[in-house]
Amino acid sequence: MIDTHLKKEGKFSYLEVGEGTPIIILHGLMGGLSNFEAVTRRFPGIGYKVVIPELPIYDMPLLKTNVKNLANYLEEFIEHKDFDSVILLGNSLGGHIGLLHTKLFPEKVKALVITGSSGLYESAMGDGYPKRGDYDFIKQKSEAVFYDPKVATKEIVDEVYATVNDRNKLVKTLAIAKSAIRHNMAKDLPNMHTPACIIWGHNDTVTPPEVAEEFHELLPDSDLFWIEKCGHAPMMEHPEEFNEILEAWLSKRNI
Repeated sequence: MIDTHLKKEGKFSYLEVGEGTPIIILHGLMGGLSNFEAVTRRFPGIGYKVVIPELPIYDMPLLKTNVKNLANYLEEFIEHKDFDSVILLGNSLGGHIGLLHTKLFPEKVKALVITGSSGLYESAMGDGYPKRGDYDFIKQKSEAVFYDPKVATKEIVDEVYATVNDRNKLVKTLAIAKSAIRHNMAKDLPNMHTPACIIWGHNDTVTPPEVAEEFHELLPDSDLFWIEKCGHAPMMEHPEEFNEILEAWLSKRNI
């Protein structure tokens, strides 16, 4: 049984399991720590320490709610933990934060793993989303994130619904989404030589397959892996396959 008790130290709140090379997991905009449950179960048993900080998306002043400040927050967290070399694993907005952190602090990042990452393209906030008050619309939007709509449990839909109906959270959700669109990293990626593992759902409609191909083309030291019948969150929809790909890649790269 994994201890899911959050540690709180100063302004940091995080989950930490295992010993070894730290894998820091960065959740997405509407995602939570539980999205990576399978990773948290698997990797501490094979020589890694899994660390999931709660990103202060809704706690920053509105004018500071952007991708760069979240990347700087991550660096403060790494310094707080006194880690000298980490693996960053991010989904969606979390991937974008990981990419920007790797650009700003390359000496700290041993490897980067991105899945359904923003940074090149973002349609998640298209067609008027989020719409407040309409539960069925939020349900439909949440289901569209996955290839199999059943993955969007009532619990997940309820959480998204609560977020978009909280005015403060809604305003910050839109601020961070706009910041992600503004902060396109196409020009930065060719100069980033950190080993990168790109794991993508073949049926991702939020960040479509061509986005993964572009990341692979632009990141000089990257490997691209596909998961079939899979949407925007492979680690949730096909957790075992995701883990197998990641474990094999880390082993092959001797990381």
